[in-house]
Amino acid sequence: FFFTTMAKADASPLPGTGCAKCGKTDDGLKTCSRCKTVKYCSVECQRSDWPSHKQACKKRAAELRDETLFKQPVVEDCPICFLPMAIGVVDTSYQTCCGKTICHGCMYANEKVRKRESLPLCCPFCRESNNVNLSNEEAIRRIKHRMDLNDPDAFGMFGWWHHNGSHGLKPNKKTAFGLWMAASDLGSPEGHNNVALAYFEGRGVAQDEKMAMRYMEKAAIGGDAASRHNLGAFEHRERNNMSRALRHWTIAANAGFSESLKTILELFKIGLVSREDSEMALHAFNDVTSGMESAQRSEAEAASKGNSYLPPVRQC
Repeated sequence: FFFTTMAKADASPLPGTGCAKCGKTDDGLKTCSRCKTVKYCSVECQRSDWPSHKQACKKRAAELRDETLFKQPVVEDCPICFLPMAIGVVDTSYQTCCGKTICHGCMYANEKVRKRESLPLCCPFCRESNNVNLSNEEAIRRIKHRMDLNDPDAFGMFGWWHHNGSHGLKPNKKTAFGLWMAASDLGSPEGHNNVALAYFEGRGVAQDEKMAMRYMEKAAIGGDAASRHNLGAFEHRERNNMSRALRHWTIAANAGFSESLKTILELFKIGLVSREDSEMALHAFNDVTSGMESAQRSEAEAASKGNSYLPPVRQC
């Protein structure tokens, strides 16, 4: 955890900004990469100072980690209607032609026009022939093309195809895990979540709770609400830390994740969450979900419940 290079100073160092061990001041000082608060002129000085710096370093590092972990993420918008995406895989559809993820309202609106005008199935965004009407070979060719462009969603979806044995592929959890890891390496929150669940359940990789938690935190930081909710459950059940659990569930509720709001309200009923915290979560949830509403999304939801039209979902 030793060093990250510091930028050169344009003026003389201020008192207390020299090497934390020997006091040396020059342009070559480097900061402790764990706590970001003290600087050293050499590895030797840092190692020598570690016994006295250790406690403060770990404390500040934990504070910095929580600042990142508990930051409210931004909800992704649909690229067509520009409304925030509703939380849940069934509410979106990934297109292997252009790599766009589209809300179910826009998918439904596109399907209505297609039927009315007797048009062929096509992507609502780029107008290419739609995934649901392609041969297995063409679907795989398209998703591999997206993978060649380093599209993390393509890696994630192809992982599910291998996991479930769809599109003519043989089920292979080890291959699926490798593809999810590739999506994670590209920064995909969903990829982080898939890797976390694989580690938890031993799907294509040996079970490892520590690694599962590491990737679940990455997913939550990236905006995956299900991972955020699961972190809250872990803090509550495994660590008996209601304060941290509530912070996780509140962030997820603020992103429109109904299960987290439901959990908060249930815990309020039995006295484990205050009225103030429960009302704050409820108001935040209502505010964000009202911004996700539209006439065509409501129409799409009603139509899907009546089975008159089911929007194509992510092919897993």
